[in-house]
This record gives sequence, structure tokens and C-alpha cells, in this order.
Amino acid sequence: MLDWGNQFNICCFLDNNSYDSPWHQYEAILAADALQTLEVTAGNAFPALQAFHNTHQDWLFGHLAYDLKNETVPGLQSQHYDGIGFPDMCFFLPRVVIQLQKGQVHIGGESFSEQDAFAVYTACLRMPVHVARVRNSPLQPLQSRLDHQRYITAVKALQQHILQGDCYEVNFCRENYMEQISVHPPALFAQLNALSPAPFAAYYRLDQRYMACSSPERFMQKTGDTVISQPIKGTSRKDPDPAIDRQLQQQLFHSAKERAENVMVVDLVRNDLSHTALQGTVKVTELFGIYSFANVHHMISTVAAQLPPQLPFTEVLHTAFPMGSMTGAPKIRVMQLIEQYEQTRRGLYSGAVGYITPAGDFDFNVVIRSMLYNAGNQYLSFQTGSAITFYSDPEKEWEECLLKAAVMEKTIIG
Repeated sequence: MLDWGNQFNICCFLDNNSYDSPWHQYEAILAADALQTLEVTAGNAFPALQAFHNTHQDWLFGHLAYDLKNETVPGLQSQHYDGIGFPDMCFFLPRVVIQLQKGQVHIGGESFSEQDAFAVYTACLRMPVHVARVRNSPLQPLQSRLDHQRYITAVKALQQHILQGDCYEVNFCRENYMEQISVHPPALFAQLNALSPAPFAAYYRLDQRYMACSSPERFMQKTGDTVISQPIKGTSRKDPDPAIDRQLQQQLFHSAKERAENVMVVDLVRNDLSHTALQGTVKVTELFGIYSFANVHHMISTVAAQLPPQLPFTEVLHTAFPMGSMTGAPKIRVMQLIEQYEQTRRGLYSGAVGYITPAGDFDFNVVIRSMLYNAGNQYLSFQTGSAITFYSDPEKEWEECLLKAAVMEKTIIG
């Protein structure tokens, strides 16, 4: 199915990898072959998205890049290098949508007949099965614009900002990249998804730009007048010994530092949702939930709210983006500090990829644990980060970045 979709210049594949969750609506969904495309830069992007949806009133798939912050908060800028080049926002109206749900396949599209759906189904079955190499060129050295010492220095500087009262918590990230490397993006996604299956996995192609994503985090879902956001803050390694692993989960649950980080982002999300929610409807339905994934444990909380019936869906996205788990608190000041201390433009990383339904419902992930690739300039990039607080140990934050990067490194090294 993915190989069939990848033959088109634009496609989006979302896979929950059979994670059990009451909020999942599809096991997997593929959108391919754009009939119409909206590609805009920050400035008037959210109104343009609303108008695009109003015009077509159909399925839309695409992304919100982190640098849309320059629209949500006037005065912010993005000056750093970006080797990938995803636009700030892109959504497309697909010719074909394939949904896998409860053992059934639903295939549809604009003016689709049963014969059209069967033709797509048959074409997917006939796609040749082959195992492609992840990379088609010799392994290049992994580089970073923030080495160990520069990272430690930056973290200590951020802690001084916290001490001075500028902020409470900063999500600080560093990029790893390779140049002049040729990779096969579907194989890259397949390998990453095999090593680290996650409930918000995604493969996204926009011409020569690709994303292979194994995200465990949901940014926001809208179903009718209800929205939920599920921020992650708090990470622990896993251990093959069940007794030690249970101990690690308990340590994560009781960690004062991790709880402080989590409750800060929960308060930030509550505030973000309150701008559009009906008064008194913003609720924390789960606090400090411990969830296990392929390689790590995470602390996840769920915040829900009710929206006014006639509210344009882009309003809740506009007031909550970018997600608090990837910024910190207070959001505006930390986004300024992120621009000051990080060395790479985030672009699609720490943005969101997902879909919008004809009714204006939506579901978006958080683009983390993701590898981005530009086939035009043969540039491969992946970023990792952690939440910096006054009590953070800079060396442990460095180790957390390395832990999160390990699976992506293994994907390339093979």
C-alpha cells in the first residue's frame, strides 16, 4: 500500500501500529495523488487553510511546520539553516483515500465508483514486493551543529534564563545530519517503523522532500465539538528484565522532575485550549499516565475541551500551535530562546502531520522521532531534544537526546 502511494509526488501514510487506544479511529490510512494543493508560508496560513477546506469540503492531508509560530506570535522569526525545505504549511486534496479499519479496507475519492475502488485495490495487490536497501550510497559521517560541549554550554545558559525568571522550562533540540547520502525513503520508513513501532507513525512525501516518522505523541484530535491534546513529558529507558523494567516505570511515575515537567506542559495546554473552548469545559482527564513503547517509557497526560458549535476548526489549531510539549513555558519567551540557542531551523520537526475530514474534524501527531530527507540535495536530518528546567542535569539531558536518537541512527547504519 505504501509503495503504491509513493509512486505519486504527494502522499501521506498514517499507521497506529495496532496500539490499543480509545481515541484511535483508523488502523492505517493512506492518501495519495493530489488533485488540489495548498502550500503557504507563515503570515496568513490558517485562514488560507480554512478557506481551502470551505471550498472543497473534502478530506485534506498535510502538515503544519514548527515555523508557523511566526504567524501565531507576531514578531517571531526563523533565521537558521534548513537543509530539508518543507514549506510552513501544505495540505492536499487526495484523489485516493484508503482506510484500514477492523479488518476492512475502505477505498474512496472524489467521484469514485466501485470499479475505481476495485482498480486501486488490485493495483495495490499487484505492487511488486521487494526489499530495498535503506541507503544506496556509502555511509556518510553523522554531523551536528551542536556538539557535546556546545550543547552543555547552551543548557547552562538556558538554566541562567530560568534562574533570572525568563521562563520555567525550555524544550531544547539539536540536529543530526548527513550530507551527500542517497536513501530509499519507503525503506527508511519501513526500517524505522520495524525498530520503533509507534501509534502515530507516518510516511509523508511532498515532491522530493520526505518524512519517516515513529512518533508516540498526539498533538490534537477534534471529533465533533470535542478536542483532546495528549502532551508527553517524561522519558525513561526500557529494560529487558521485567522486574527492572517495572522499577523504571515506577521511578518515572514518582520522579519529581518528570512530574514537574509534565504538569507545566499540561497547564500550558489547558491555557491554549481555553482560548477557544466553552467556559469551564477544559478538563485534565488523565494526569501522569505511564505508557510503554518499543524502546522507552513515556509520561503522558490528556487534556480535553468542548468547542462552540460554529467555531472554525482552524481557530483551535491557531491558538494551540506550536504544541507546548515542543516549546516550554511561557510559550512566547521560550520560542525566542529556542531561536537564540538552537542552531538549525526546526521546519517540519516538532510540527504536526495528519488529516482533516470533510466535516472539519482532524487528527494530528507531533513530528518527533522522525527522519527528514531531501532527495534533491541528498540531505538527511533528524533532531532530538529534552525539557530543560533549573534542576536539569545537563549531562543527563545530553544522554536523553542520545537515547532518543539511537533508533534513528540504527535505521541508517543498518
